[in-house]
Amino acid sequence: MTTLPVETRGQGLVDVTHPIARWLGGVGIATGLLTVFCRHTSASLVIQENADPDVRTDLERFFKRLVREDPSLYEHTLEGPDDMPAHIRSALTTAQLSIPVSGGRMALGTWQGIYLFEHRSRTHAREVVLHVIGE
Repeated sequence: MTTLPVETRGQGLVDVTHPIARWLGGVGIATGLLTVFCRHTSASLVIQENADPDVRTDLERFFKRLVREDPSLYEHTLEGPDDMPAHIRSALTTAQLSIPVSGGRMALGTWQGIYLFEHRSRTHAREVVLHVIGE
């Protein structure tokens, strides 16, 4: 098990596929199951297309329209106008991913990547916990 630090630049998707793949390559597991876990309530994880950046742009825009940053809509406003919307966006996605491992590599599809989805407006130091079981 290890903890992967992830620096964000505010709202958006941060590709964490390569650092996870590097770590997995060094643990010596050929076949198993990788768990990727986000240790935060205002950020999340998604598996998404990694070829066309327009997909990430569209996702970010959609979530901004879906969950507005309007303090008049929420009771929890002490941490800023982006905090409660960040919690809601996180609840709509996931904090944990399970990815099969085959041949010592993640069994992701051709166009799939793993992203930390930062839902807060300012930069954050996030942590993603990685754990693999197998042989």
